[in-house]
Amino acid sequence: MTATTGTPTPLAVPDLSLVVLVGATGSGKSTFAARHFKPTETVSSDFCRGLVSDDENDQSASKDAFDVLHYIVGKRLAAGRLTVVDATNVQSEARKQLVALAREHDVLPVAIVLDVPEDVCAARNAARPDRAGLARRVIQRHQRELRRSLKHLEREGFRKVHVLRGTGQVEAAGIVRERRFNDLRHLTGPFDIIGDIHGCRSELESLLGELGYTLVRDEAGRPVDATHPEGRTVVFVGDLVDRGPDSPGVLRLAMGMVAAGHALCVPGNHEQKLGRYLGGRQVRIAHGLAETIEQMEREGEQDPSFREKARAFIDSLVSHYVLDDGRLVVCHAGLPEKYHGRTSGRVRSHALYGDTTGETDEFGLPVRYPWAEDYRGRAAVVYGHTPTPQATWLNNTICLDTGAVFGGKLTALRWPERELVDVPAEQVWYEPVKPLASEAPGGADGRPLDLGDVTGRRVVETRHLGRVAVKEENAAAALEVMSRFAADPQQLVYLPPTMAPCATSKEEGYLEHPAEAFAAYRADGVRQVICEEKHMGSRAVVLVCRDADVARERFAVPGGVPGAVYTRTGRPFFDDTALAGTVLERLGRCVGEAGLWDELETDWLLLDAELMPWSLKATGLLRNQYAAVGAAARTVFPGALAALESAAARGVDVSGLLARQRERAEDAEAFTEAYGRYCWPVGGEGAEPADGIRLAPFQILAVQGRSLATLPHDQQLALIDRVVAADGGGDGSGVAGGGLLAPTRRLVVDTEDEESVTAGTRWWLELTAAGGEGMVVKPLQAYARDADGRLVQPGVKCRGREYLRIIYGSEYTRPDNLARLRVRHLGHKRSLALREYALGLEALDRLAEGEPLWRVHEAVFAVLALESEPVDPRL
Repeated sequence: MTATTGTPTPLAVPDLSLVVLVGATGSGKSTFAARHFKPTETVSSDFCRGLVSDDENDQSASKDAFDVLHYIVGKRLAAGRLTVVDATNVQSEARKQLVALAREHDVLPVAIVLDVPEDVCAARNAARPDRAGLARRVIQRHQRELRRSLKHLEREGFRKVHVLRGTGQVEAAGIVRERRFNDLRHLTGPFDIIGDIHGCRSELESLLGELGYTLVRDEAGRPVDATHPEGRTVVFVGDLVDRGPDSPGVLRLAMGMVAAGHALCVPGNHEQKLGRYLGGRQVRIAHGLAETIEQMEREGEQDPSFREKARAFIDSLVSHYVLDDGRLVVCHAGLPEKYHGRTSGRVRSHALYGDTTGETDEFGLPVRYPWAEDYRGRAAVVYGHTPTPQATWLNNTICLDTGAVFGGKLTALRWPERELVDVPAEQVWYEPVKPLASEAPGGADGRPLDLGDVTGRRVVETRHLGRVAVKEENAAAALEVMSRFAADPQQLVYLPPTMAPCATSKEEGYLEHPAEAFAAYRADGVRQVICEEKHMGSRAVVLVCRDADVARERFAVPGGVPGAVYTRTGRPFFDDTALAGTVLERLGRCVGEAGLWDELETDWLLLDAELMPWSLKATGLLRNQYAAVGAAARTVFPGALAALESAAARGVDVSGLLARQRERAEDAEAFTEAYGRYCWPVGGEGAEPADGIRLAPFQILAVQGRSLATLPHDQQLALIDRVVAADGGGDGSGVAGGGLLAPTRRLVVDTEDEESVTAGTRWWLELTAAGGEGMVVKPLQAYARDADGRLVQPGVKCRGREYLRIIYGSEYTRPDNLARLRVRHLGHKRSLALREYALGLEALDRLAEGEPLWRVHEAVFAVLALESEPVDPRL
């Protein structure tokens, strides 16, 4: 308990705490709160009473008012907000409920007592019109209850108690907000986080050497510090001691590094037990503690002060640390998000020991609760405690205890690089009770996704377009598709966005024309664009791995297939696994021959591509929607034309009708030819199953550890040309050849150069005249914003005149039809394209940064959900 003097006194208040003002009515609590805290931080009982009764002095409404007050306080504490309760709080029962709230939310309760003379309180109440009639006995009762309370506040659970006696001390007091001991968000590293050491000093020295540290030794040659030339900081996850050969040596080195500012350390359960022993408390000598006690006694013979230094060091350790602006949490046994940065015995216990189900396994050890399976926090949680053969990420958590003392290895995680570095144990120092082949909490796979991650209305935070909302009904539609048809979520790491068409053309006979695409980008300040040939096939996302082992270990691809191919709605492209394997093996071989595995330092590539022929995936659509129309036209028009021509020969005036029907027949034939260009047989008798399949990759989306989605398109296509050339599909310049892989022809256009624009239009006309679908116009730099900082469309499609017959019907080019079709509303489609593009970029960024699957899948799922928004499908 702190009592102040008459001089200005700083009152220490933790920056996340529940501050309870205690004082009689009229003692100045509201004035004190207004002077030292934000209005939003203070929750007043008078205000809550007014909320429920329209009268702040209606004492009959007090029960409901305090229900409201406790609810607001709970919500603020859950959100991690310092909260001040402005009420008399002179009764122990009222304070008891507030202390319970603080404990429920794992924050420290702080009491600030305003002990002001009765006469002062009476005068202040008399000056207030709403309290002028307040009986003196009310103030006297409050004063008596306050006096009885003072000696019990700490026993009630308040961690800090500040008592201000008299108006002078109240006026002179100030508030100092203390940073919590576990709040090191201002430290951004880089860090090297080291797993459970258990007395393996030699392995620790080796690991520090692998990490680039230089050991500092004392006059006896013992390591007492370690420094890194790049200023990196070690973070120990605890369990420095027990079981291994030199626990004092590990302690000496860790203590020296922490004292020098070269390391941080959180306690493990073994330090906790050793600290209790060194402090003279009764503990059970087991689990390697006997070896440590013996080693400490030998150390004490050489340095009598070492025991006390070790005890003080262990006592100083904080349960967990929040680092790197909240992106990293380090503790010993793992910590759910609700405990991050909190301070309570419950938090410390979970950080030290984890949580158990109450059961024991066949080895007599407690069964750990798999908290990591359900973890959904933004911060990466790095911990140890439970030995596992291999450190692996699960839902943005990783266990670094790889059983060094049991003959495994000592592991460190580089942060923010997320790289693992390890050294093997020199021998088995301690036989484990349980085989080391056991899994980390959560298992090898755990439950990586949860229905709650995708259902209901969702808001996805993206770094390129801010918050993108997904309606509940759209999420339900996407869930239906995902759950019934989609590929395994571990492979489904990206879905391509929809693409908006260029503005409607005013050119005679055209619905779409390059002039509008070039003009739109010029208006957005994009000078250089690239025109890419639009292949008429089915959009495909291709995940190709160096080999099937990489595909299985990284993306859980079964069946020895080195990757996955799926549609833009997430469905596996090939029903035949063998065919998928053939395509991916050939593609992977070409990537290797092009030298991209080594050049890009990756074991896998994610490609955006077009898979042809169109008939490979759209057979049902072709048969039912297009071929049926063509067949009907070829059946009907010859007879109708013959009848009209016969009538004309007999002298009947049907010239106008005959001319119109001939035009209609020509349009129907053009319609059949339009879709027929994009259909051809695949495989067949005597041929390989993949014969006839053509894959045209046009963008490398991501590789191991990097998103390449914003790499300029000319550089993208130059890399892809090398892969295509390795297959014989081109000569490396975009010229077509044979083989599985097809090149993408392109042309760079300067939107501010009329001659360049004309050349771009001419190129498009030649492309479409030869039967091509059209082109996609994109900013050459791949990622662009306009002068106002708004995201520019990543690409607009400009489809050919004949191809659009497939979309709008065989007779769409007739003047009256064109006039009607020119009334197109593109705003929603463009908005949809930008939102899906931002979500796609977000998914790739999260994938590259090694975020957990549920975070990547959140953005991928949102893309599919947005596809359910109502929009003209012809656009």
